[in-house]
Amino acid sequence: MNTTPALAAVAAALLAARRGGPLADATALAGAVRDAADAYLVQDLVLQGLGDNPARCGAWKAGGPSRTATLTHAGLPSVGLLASGADASFLPFNHRMVEAEVALRLARDVTPHAATALQSAPWEDAVRLVDGIAVSIELVDSRWAQGFAAPALLKLADAQSHGALVLGSFQPWQDRDWGKQVCEVWIGDSSTRFVGTHSLVHPAWLLPTWLQHATRDGATLPAGTVVTTGTWCGLLAAAKGDGVRVAFAGIGEASVQL
Repeated sequence: MNTTPALAAVAAALLAARRGGPLADATALAGAVRDAADAYLVQDLVLQGLGDNPARCGAWKAGGPSRTATLTHAGLPSVGLLASGADASFLPFNHRMVEAEVALRLARDVTPHAATALQSAPWEDAVRLVDGIAVSIELVDSRWAQGFAAPALLKLADAQSHGALVLGSFQPWQDRDWGKQVCEVWIGDSSTRFVGTHSLVHPAWLLPTWLQHATRDGATLPAGTVVTTGTWCGLLAAAKGDGVRVAFAGIGEASVQL
């Protein structure tokens, strides 16, 4: 992995913040991350520092605000991968924001060659690579002192503001009318209902772009790799001690204690 002292310093600051140290200062470090390639390199350095192999991530996040926007991706640290019903209070959150999502699971290994071939095929062809779907809750956090006001590249370097991922039980993949999909979110005693609110219309639309990114350095993604596909509810604020539950009609639910 080719890096520079400046990018190593960004990764070290983010790792220190993850370990309970001071939050990283975006003002001091913004100039070190010049483009998305730099941000993704910092992601890999942080994963290595946490004891994970960036080429063997079992779970990823991917998504974007629309089909015309540039999608972003992040391999997820294993320490924050939780099963539904978990108590997440042991994690050192600075913020507790909630995204209701669905996660997809690969049915087979995907080689760099296979991922590249999908770029010239209809995106629907990538759906044949999926064998499972689950409700997921992404807990969104920031290691920057400036929080979510940090520059976009620094948020991308910080695993696109990932805090933890809670996965419900996987069900066999079955396509549906996503424009009518109902999602309900409970935070404490409050609940909110959303219908057809995924920014990409179909959560699998991002698969070709994500697969190209995840295999860009020659790695093969193994069967069983999971990708969570973007929020249906925007960002909802939660607090320490809250119980969070998310349900997608016909798919399942997931819950976590903060």
